[in-house]
Amino acid sequence: MHRKSPRSAPRLARTLACAAVALPVLLVAGCSSDSDSGEESASPSASKSEAPSAAPAKYKELPDACKTLSKDTVKELTPKTDNEAGKRIGTGDTSDSGSCLWSGLDKYDYRQLTVSMKRFDSDTARGTGNKLAEGHMQQQIDEVKENKDNKGVKSANVDGVGDAATSLTYELKKKDDKGKSEEFREERLVARTANVVVVVDYEGAGFEDGKTPSADDLKKKAEKAAKEVIKSIK
Repeated sequence: MHRKSPRSAPRLARTLACAAVALPVLLVAGCSSDSDSGEESASPSASKSEAPSAAPAKYKELPDACKTLSKDTVKELTPKTDNEAGKRIGTGDTSDSGSCLWSGLDKYDYRQLTVSMKRFDSDTARGTGNKLAEGHMQQQIDEVKENKDNKGVKSANVDGVGDAATSLTYELKKKDDKGKSEEFREERLVARTANVVVVVDYEGAGFEDGKTPSADDLKKKAEKAAKEVIKSIK
């Protein structure tokens, strides 16, 4: 790793934190009889089509994303964070979606954590909330895989996190405001619980003499955060 002046690490950390703040139709056809003998057709009530329906969604609201993690978890994943309460991302309307960001710089070890949630209602034309959430989950996975800037992407299914979960580990180069680049290791854990999709983006870098975190460490801690977020959804 190339050497930088001690001032470059905090400046890059601040820059990165700011940058992160700027996501079957069921048709039941009516039946009618058709007889060559000239008999009367079926009654009007039998010929009517039943209204399309979709199973109601399990979750009707989302918690505040910035309150889904305990203070201890925030301290563990983002040491020396200057904002334990997190920084809310997006609009104030969190009924259908919400995101929160934490970052910390412990000497030259930088960590950044983002928690995002998105909820889906059932729709008679588009399908159940669970089905819509499955589609959104796949979009979040594809977003990482299809980004050419992400290097060495490795994905794996994760057991014990919601109804389904996928881990994606990769590496990414980022530049500070002076154009200097630094290697980051990234982890995205995408999980679904019924009609809600939870995305945990966790990244780290070792500036100067700091050590780049291992992929296993990022994955393990991202899983911990995802389980805690899911537990907060009622």
